[in-house]
Amino acid sequence: PAPAPTPTPTPTPPPAPEPEVYQVNELAYSVAGDHTAPEISLGETRGAVWQRTGLSIGGTTYAHGVTVHPHSSVVIRLNRPCTRYEALVGVDDLTKGNDSAYFPVRFPVRFSVWGGDGARLWESPVMRGGVAAVPMGVAVDGQKSIRLVVEPAGPFGGVALADWAQSRISCR
Repeated sequence: PAPAPTPTPTPTPPPAPEPEVYQVNELAYSVAGDHTAPEISLGETRGAVWQRTGLSIGGTTYAHGVTVHPHSSVVIRLNRPCTRYEALVGVDDLTKGNDSAYFPVRFPVRFSVWGGDGARLWESPVMRGGVAAVPMGVAVDGQKSIRLVVEPAGPFGGVALADWAQSRISCR
């Protein structure tokens, strides 16, 4: 009898490419972008978006991020398959009276991330001025857009400056 043929080995698939990371403070606005990478959608965003470097929360300085006022909603059109959104959230140290005894409530706010499908993907505890940032991360697989929302969570919360520090989106 003839020997059995040697099976052809199955090639090992190449490793998945590293995700491309987009810093939110460097995103183009949708009116000026090319719609091939994440962009801030001006027509859907409520409130001003301050794309910054060197912002500070609870006495710690972060390299980059975005600052908004409460009652804000920042819509980011992903424009490609993305997998994750991450940030450190908190009340910016620029908020006047953050460390003052005159404002014991310390500007309470709550952060949340919503998918383009309308589902809430993440919500923070109530955050106050002078307190360390809270790290967050959420899967955004299958989303066409995400919405970063900040709402006041008590007295004086509406006058705070709220930060999404080290804010970044990972895409394929």
